[in-house]
Amino acid sequence: MNLVGIGYDVHQLVEGRALILGGVEIPHTHGLDGHSDADVLSHAIADAVLGAIGERDIGHHFPNTDESIRGISSLDILRKIASLITERGARVINIDATLIAEEPRIGPYVAEMRENLAEALQIPVARVGVKATTNERMGFLGRQEGIAAMAVASVDQPE
Repeated sequence: MNLVGIGYDVHQLVEGRALILGGVEIPHTHGLDGHSDADVLSHAIADAVLGAIGERDIGHHFPNTDESIRGISSLDILRKIASLITERGARVINIDATLIAEEPRIGPYVAEMRENLAEALQIPVARVGVKATTNERMGFLGRQEGIAAMAVASVDQPE
């Protein structure tokens, strides 16, 4: 049975943090604020995969009240979710995700992001789509106060 899930995440940009997107540290004046590494791209993908199998969201599985996971790599979160998928006898078919930000430009980093995400989810790189768009300078994203991501995941699970 082919299942589909959707995910969305947003984090505020702040000074003094690294900017991690798709497991890649990108040079920028600000980073994303969060309990983990705040990788919005990985978080949106995590929610999409969890949603496809009818699970609760990333915050339920990795709560920001759990100090033992403070600063956790979001790729490690995806690896744990991939293990959950495997335990259920399911497999991720593909991921398609979009980052929404005015800056930075992510073109030079997309190939590495795709490789990181594919490795974490145990799928071929060709099945991981990563794109970016701006918010046309509108709203909090347009004012560069944060970065958002949305994702869709397809998961095959036996009936």
